[in-house]
Amino acid sequence: MSARSPSRIRAVRRRIAAYYGADPLHLLALIACFALAGYAASRVVAATDPRGQRIWVGFAIWFIGSAIVHDLVLFPLYALADVAVQRRRWARRRPSPHVQWKPWINYLRIPAGLSGLLLLIWFPLILRLSGETYRKTVGLDISPFLGRWFLVTGVLFAGSALAYAVRLRSAASARRGPRPKQRPKRPRRE
Repeated sequence: MSARSPSRIRAVRRRIAAYYGADPLHLLALIACFALAGYAASRVVAATDPRGQRIWVGFAIWFIGSAIVHDLVLFPLYALADVAVQRRRWARRRPSPHVQWKPWINYLRIPAGLSGLLLLIWFPLILRLSGETYRKTVGLDISPFLGRWFLVTGVLFAGSALAYAVRLRSAASARRGPRPKQRPKRPRRE
């Protein structure tokens, strides 16, 4: 490999980025996502229920219905909740006007979004709406799902609070600047 190879690779990447509009790795990631989605779709089309009938029609209805429910009901609800949380005047007083607080909203959005997504996916089992069907199909009890969802939600919020605390602490230490180096004490000569 010559010394000019890295510069050629960079030139090719820049040319692809100029033509495509993004980094070539973005294109590879998109191709991989479409391949995975195509594989999943082929498995759904080939799948049959216990009576031997194809299930893709029911899956298509479920998929389109969930997209419509998300866009027309859920998105406006959580967008409204996000705006309400951001505009709320919190009663906590800040210690002084020159202290800069780091934005906290993403440390609330991410665990709430992940917890809501888990609830949305597993709500029949978490809310115990499909106990008999699940027990007949899988042979397991649905009683641990609610407790585990609460546990995962608690861990998500605790981890997010810890990450926010670490960020506040590092921002405070960055404001104070580096600590002055102390000279080692010399022993006294007697």
